[in-house]
Amino acid sequence: MERVLGIGGYFLRAADPMALSAWYRECLGLDVDANGLWSQAAGPTVFATFDADSDYFGSRTQQTMLNFRVNDLDAMLAQLRAAGADVAEDIQDMDGVGRFGWVTDPEGNRIELWQPA
Repeated sequence: MERVLGIGGYFLRAADPMALSAWYRECLGLDVDANGLWSQAAGPTVFATFDADSDYFGSRTQQTMLNFRVNDLDAMLAQLRAAGADVAEDIQDMDGVGRFGWVTDPEGNRIELWQPA
């Protein structure tokens, strides 16, 4: 059986694609080239499904949620707050898994930030 090798891309609709791309570069440090290519650091990727009525993604109209691995969740959240981003106040700690925080991008997409254990 043929299998997928990993995530090949994540695509977002946006009212202003250039501004949203700039936000991801400037606020999250997403180092992408002119074609959107990003060579990310090696590490785990979680693929999980949620109940249709889950509130975990924020708005129920949001069908998917992007999760980024970070080295220092507190530093990343402070950086985002300093940039005026919409950062959730709560942080979740899961024993053996890591720490989680959330930010909403300028287009209203909730993003999860994960500091692995």
